Amino acid sequence: MKEFLDSLSGKEVQKIDWVMRVVAETQLVPAEYFEKLRGTNGIWALRAQISGLSFRVLGFFSGSNAIVLTNGFSKKTEKIPGREIELAQRRKLDYLRRDKR
Repeated sequence: MKEFLDSLSGKEVQKIDWVMRVVAETQLVPAEYFEKLRGTNGIWALRAQISGLSFRVLGFFSGSNAIVLTNGFSKKTEKIPGREIELAQRRKLDYLRRDKR
């Protein structure tokens, strides 16, 4: 995630940060900002748009109210690339293996 955010402009990071705050602070988050990806094992997509560009940040819930962000990317088509979903799922499994409390 750090590399992804470091690759963005300040305005792009601000928009993603704003959407993350909306998700964190809103009881019923509109699907235009946050949605569960069908056909995945609990992977969610945070959606941000700025200046005609679309960005996605993938992640999953850990516990009842924490979201672990796994990867982010800019999106040029309607569909989320399968490799990005696979990366999110691999990172989720790795996190869960290491997080045996």
